[in-house]
Amino acid sequence: MAAVERSPTLLNHGSEDEMECRGYHTNTHKAILCFCLVFLCGGGPVGILLALLVFRWRPDWKLRATKSRCLLYKADAVLLKDIYGQWWTETVDIIYIPVDEFTLHVPDWLAPYIYACPDFHLDTKTQTVAAKQYGSFAQVAEGVDCNYKEEDREEEEEEEEESTSLTSTSDKKRLCVRFFQHQHMRYIWNSRTSCFTKLRGLDQTPCSYFYQIAGMSREEQDRKRLLYGKNSIHIEVKSYFRLLIEEVLNPFYMFQIFSVILWSLNDYYIYASCIVVISVISISVELYEIRKQAESLRDMVALEAEVSVWRGDNVYEAIPGQELVPGDVISIPPYGTMMSCDAVLITGNCIVNESMLTGESVPVTKTPLPNPPPSESQHPPMYISEEHKRHTLFCGTQVIQTRYYGGEKVKAVVIQTGFATAKGELVRSILFPKPMGFKFYQDAMRFLAVLAGLAVIGFSYSVYVMISFKASVKDIIVRALDMITVIVPPALPAAMTVGSVYAQRRLKKQGIFCINPPRINVSGKTKLVCFDKTGTLTEDGLDLWGVVPVGMSVVKNAADLPRGPLLAAMASCHSLTLIEGKMTGDPLDLKMFEATDWLLEEPGLENTRFDILAPTVVKPVTADTFIMGGSNQQTPYEIGILRQFPFSSSLQRMSVITRTLGNRHMDVYMKGAPEMVASLCMKQTVPGEFHNTLMRYTLQGFRVIAFAWKILDTSIKFHHLQKLQRDQIETDLTFLGLMVMQNALKPETTPIIHQLREANIRTVMVTGDNMLTAVSVARNCGMVLSKDTVILVNANPPEEGQPAHITWTYSEHPAENSVLQGEAPPPDDKVERIEDPGHWDSGADVSEPLVEYDMSYQAITINEPEGTYHFAVSGKSFAVIRNHFPDLIPKMCVRGTVFARMPPNQKAQLVESQQDLGYCVAMCGDGANDCGALKTAHAGISLSEAEASVASPFTSKIPNIQCVPTVIREGRAALVTSFGSFKYMALYSMVQFVSVITLYSIDSNLGDIQYLYIDLAITTTVALFMGWQEAYPKLVPQRPLGSLMAPVNLFSVLSHVVLMIAVQVGTFLYLKQQPWFVPLKPDPKSDNILCYETTVVFSVSSYLYIILAAAFSKGRPYRRPLYTNYVFMMSLVMLLGFSTLLLLYPFTPLAKFIELKVDMPFHFRLILLGIISAYCIIVFVVEDFVVGSHVLRKLFRLRKNLPKNKYKLIEKEIAENPDWPPVGETTYAGGEKCQDSSPS
Repeated sequence: MAAVERSPTLLNHGSEDEMECRGYHTNTHKAILCFCLVFLCGGGPVGILLALLVFRWRPDWKLRATKSRCLLYKADAVLLKDIYGQWWTETVDIIYIPVDEFTLHVPDWLAPYIYACPDFHLDTKTQTVAAKQYGSFAQVAEGVDCNYKEEDREEEEEEEEESTSLTSTSDKKRLCVRFFQHQHMRYIWNSRTSCFTKLRGLDQTPCSYFYQIAGMSREEQDRKRLLYGKNSIHIEVKSYFRLLIEEVLNPFYMFQIFSVILWSLNDYYIYASCIVVISVISISVELYEIRKQAESLRDMVALEAEVSVWRGDNVYEAIPGQELVPGDVISIPPYGTMMSCDAVLITGNCIVNESMLTGESVPVTKTPLPNPPPSESQHPPMYISEEHKRHTLFCGTQVIQTRYYGGEKVKAVVIQTGFATAKGELVRSILFPKPMGFKFYQDAMRFLAVLAGLAVIGFSYSVYVMISFKASVKDIIVRALDMITVIVPPALPAAMTVGSVYAQRRLKKQGIFCINPPRINVSGKTKLVCFDKTGTLTEDGLDLWGVVPVGMSVVKNAADLPRGPLLAAMASCHSLTLIEGKMTGDPLDLKMFEATDWLLEEPGLENTRFDILAPTVVKPVTADTFIMGGSNQQTPYEIGILRQFPFSSSLQRMSVITRTLGNRHMDVYMKGAPEMVASLCMKQTVPGEFHNTLMRYTLQGFRVIAFAWKILDTSIKFHHLQKLQRDQIETDLTFLGLMVMQNALKPETTPIIHQLREANIRTVMVTGDNMLTAVSVARNCGMVLSKDTVILVNANPPEEGQPAHITWTYSEHPAENSVLQGEAPPPDDKVERIEDPGHWDSGADVSEPLVEYDMSYQAITINEPEGTYHFAVSGKSFAVIRNHFPDLIPKMCVRGTVFARMPPNQKAQLVESQQDLGYCVAMCGDGANDCGALKTAHAGISLSEAEASVASPFTSKIPNIQCVPTVIREGRAALVTSFGSFKYMALYSMVQFVSVITLYSIDSNLGDIQYLYIDLAITTTVALFMGWQEAYPKLVPQRPLGSLMAPVNLFSVLSHVVLMIAVQVGTFLYLKQQPWFVPLKPDPKSDNILCYETTVVFSVSSYLYIILAAAFSKGRPYRRPLYTNYVFMMSLVMLLGFSTLLLLYPFTPLAKFIELKVDMPFHFRLILLGIISAYCIIVFVVEDFVVGSHVLRKLFRLRKNLPKNKYKLIEKEIAENPDWPPVGETTYAGGEKCQDSSPS
């Protein structure tokens, strides 16, 4: 028993998909007992139906009620709980594979999942179904527990040890794979770890494995498909009938059906009929939208293309893409295709458009996966899709063109299929979005629980009153249950979403598309915004300011450079390509190449001069440039690009191998981050003034790229190139010089940053660019003010017995006064100051780890900063701090403003760290390297020309950061509207609750038409148009409340409840004091509706609904004034006019139709109108001047000892410690002490 009750097993440990897994097996006795209890206690068939409904809503309850907990290896069903607290149930299936047919060639890691098991005799029907679903080689039994007879764990472990090998004995006739599917991912049983493991393709496989694959036969492919399933991202488009059943069976509509039945039993036929009509229309629209979205998603992911598969030797076969399995070798056609799987490139190059996945519209070049020679001293490098994405063709991306060598085909090995692909993962994120955990929705559920408690009180009071009036049992039950429909309004869930629905439409009109509407409300709480730099804060296009060759002055026009390695590097070290005759590629590469005035050709077989070895050729525009060869022969000066090593964010460089026509040797050219390039060059070739020269440019906001070069040994021939690794050629290079690019701020950047700062929203830059360039841009755009100081945090990992340590230094040298004051001189001034830095001195010390600033600044003397200070952290330092100084990460996040040289995964890590501190984080980027951060952030905004990108919740067609305050403003408006709608619906139910309770006390009730007028004419109209109020055009520092349970919101609701009760009870008691008043004499055979009490209660309450709707539609500071919502204002005026007509001048036909008394004195009606007017004034005073006042908020804050948000506690801790950070000192890991670093 103890083994069964052990703690749950963790699946996907340490990832976002981490789940607890518990095993269950069928218990017939328990299932029968559950059925009997439900049947007896629930009143027979009614109880069974209710149980079926509850089990449909909570399948985990069904599993616990009908099955017993067991060890996982015995389970025929599993209960899963994800990290968000959601429960899921899945059935365990088994695939049986005959041993004599099993000849799969699979990696070693797959062996534990296939094990020997007994031979079961399945019926013909099961075998037929299995053959259709999995192929002719398999038989499947759903929910089979393998008929294990082990009595204890030891015997089971012995059997597992015997069955882990694929070479089973002859008496075991079958091999089986036990698995379950969860959210379209297959989890298979691992007998070695006694756990289910997510089935993966060829990820984390040695790179050399892909070059050993020699094609796969059709039989092998069919058998492998038993494990992996079909290569399809199947989006089920359900029929309208099935959708109708599923919609009708959800709790919301079941509650409405329950309400309609009650109203019909109470003879409220007209009202019930109207509700039915409205519900039918609502369901019809909802079903249409659901099916339309499903069809749209299906069409988006549908792919029917055929794929050419290598069968070995020189045999290729065209098969449907759905039949692909991991391990297949496919041929990419010359003129491109849409990828239907994830595949790693092993021969040739591909130009790919990945805009659907990343939002980046610039095509990227994919090159073959490195195939390093085996080494005894090192483990073979493993293929990891994230690290090798430059060699991976992802599903859903468009291959535009291929580049190949001679007659060799461009080949790739399939690594993932179906929902396991990159496209499949994105589709799964749409189908199963991550819960936001936003407090608004949690508090709404708590509020509903409070209303449910009130419903119980109302139910009890109704029973008591009806018994006191000696009503029949039927009337008692119907009236009491009717009270539940009053206190918990069926329209409440819809009212909660009205704000985000209208905000989504407004955003779309402004060119901002949202695929996840709940994120709109969350964006209203944004406290911190992270920005990418290039293409987001600065212009996409870079302008070449000049080139700084080693040993020379600045050359302003690159075309004026003498012919040599530097000019050749600028002309060849890029990933540009011709698509339909137009040069396409990275904007930086385009500007660089255009500056050289060279031509790029991608020759066909008829005009190549490189013996079909070079797919791309670059040459000068002028035809009179020749190389003088032997015997005075002239050879055209052309450079063929033989191989590319594409730019990598993590490596911060790219390189190419070229051959100049007429030369016997090949050359290597590299460009990249200056620090990285210099570290790979021979020490004696790097100028001594390298760091200072680099700092001069980066401090002033220039983007600097360095070049290097070397000649390859003539023994290296073309056929060796594809086996060369980049770490073999990217070493011992000769430093050539710097290219200085001007990357101007977009004109909208500085005003928007200022606007966010004014709204008390932190702004942070997260970029892959140089540190000092990023700091300069941060100053120029206003992220860092002139009075503020930037502290560079440089962390180094442990080395040579020295522990990890951090040095804290100011970024600016005292001489750079203009920079210290935040004043960026105009470009002309820059030119004059640094046009001639002098000749470079060789011999810079680059053997030590390079840092992104001059270490001589470590001991500078500077006055204490008057403003605040900001941390600037590099990606390398961020990694060291995470690993060796984790306690400092919160402080880095709170005071860090510039994060430079950050690869994509670190951007996502930074956003997660900020979220852990309680920040509501928005991220804005161009989608290229920001996908992870965009998906992680609460509000990810991708700047893309596409209408919508699955890379982020928001996609803006506006190519600048103007969209950020727009999203925040609309989010705030949506959040306030959702709060207002929720409070209105809650107060609406409370008003009606008090009205009905008051009338129940005299055995009366509101009439059918009266309910109709209140619920449809007033409430539905008001709830529909409240959300039309637009966002206020200005961001204010105060953020809206994010919790319904906040003291201010509770005070608002409770104060209005008290006022509402006072008015309704007060007017009711005032009526009874009138000399002409005749109390109702209840008639057991009548509804007792036409009476003075009902008339007064109905007339007064009608005004309350309208007044409360207006009060909860407050305008500034988050929405435009109420009067700008013209449709809503017209509705209020019309409803007030009609309610006043009913109160003052109810002419006889109308009064008879609505069941109102007409013989009340006019002066009494005027007094009621006066009371309502006074109530209206009090309501607006309370909502606008009391609830909305800063005084009330401060009063509620007095009881708070400490802030709730962690980032506020960190800020408080930093403010109380003036001696931190220890600038000019070094902090070592392993202790809290800061040791002084001796200045040099």
